[in-house]
Amino acid sequence: MLEVKACKYGRGIFATSNIRKGELIHEAPVIISPSEEYRHLKKTVFIEYVFWWGENLEECALALGYGSLFNHSYTPNALYKLNLTQKTIDFYAHTDINEGEEILINYNGDPKDETPVWFDIL
Repeated sequence: MLEVKACKYGRGIFATSNIRKGELIHEAPVIISPSEEYRHLKKTVFIEYVFWWGENLEECALALGYGSLFNHSYTPNALYKLNLTQKTIDFYAHTDINEGEEILINYNGDPKDETPVWFDIL
C-alpha cells in the first residue's frame, strides 16, 4: 500500500494503490523520549522527525516504520492520531488518495491548522 520514493523534500511516502477517505494507512509504533531528554534530542537530526507525544504533549516520540517519513502540507490528504494506549501514531486518509500520489500530513496535527512550521515550504 505504501512505498518510499524521491520527492522535492528528498524522500516521501507514496500510495501504491488507491486509498479511500477514512481508511487506516499505517500504524507506526513509537519510541518515546521523556521531556527531560528533549534538550539533548534537539541537538540531533532526530528532532526533525519526532512528534509531540503524551496527554499534554510534554514528550517526543519517534515514529517507526513509515511514520516519521510523511512530509508536511497545509492541504494534506492524510492525518494522524496519537494512540497513547497502544503507543502508536495512526495515519488515516483525510481525502481519497490515488495510486502514485504522495501521502502528506499537516505537521501541526489539525489538517486545517496553518500555523507556520519551522522550515521553509518548497
